[in-house]
Amino acid sequence: MQFKDQIENYKRLLTTWLSLFTIHYLLFTAYAYVDRVVAFVDDEAITLSELDQRFKDIQQLSPDSKKEQVLDSLINRKILLREARKYRIEAPTEDEVINEYIDLKIRAYIRVLESDIETFYRDNVDQFSGKRLVDVRDDIETYLAEKEVNERLSSELVKLREGSYIKIQLHADENQ
Repeated sequence: MQFKDQIENYKRLLTTWLSLFTIHYLLFTAYAYVDRVVAFVDDEAITLSELDQRFKDIQQLSPDSKKEQVLDSLINRKILLREARKYRIEAPTEDEVINEYIDLKIRAYIRVLESDIETFYRDNVDQFSGKRLVDVRDDIETYLAEKEVNERLSSELVKLREGSYIKIQLHADENQ
């Protein structure tokens, strides 16, 4: 796989992850519909209709996604929004609130050292099609920074989830 493809894959991964958080909830007003709760995150509920709509939207972006993965992303979203509220982060949309939180708590602490860039270049020189380090330096820095953001965000979410009450009832009364 070419280095540019790896960068694009990481960008797609981050975009997909963020897109899990970007789709707005739909309200079912046309039918008398009683929604069922599929998960609780502290004192907030995630409903089956919310999950189904998000799953349908995500399937268009990533057909291999599983409903459990989408539910997991909804749980993470609620946790990140709760944490952002603690820091009084405000923005026009929930997605922007989450991005501001990630920038404040994670991205602000990431520094890619020149030596790491040079090491990565040397270790992967065959992927750069003969380009010099100076020509691909910014791409390498972006790649390493995004990789670190993803790793730290995953680690942060593990810690935040440990401190949260999470109850999943996805399969409780579903016939899947």
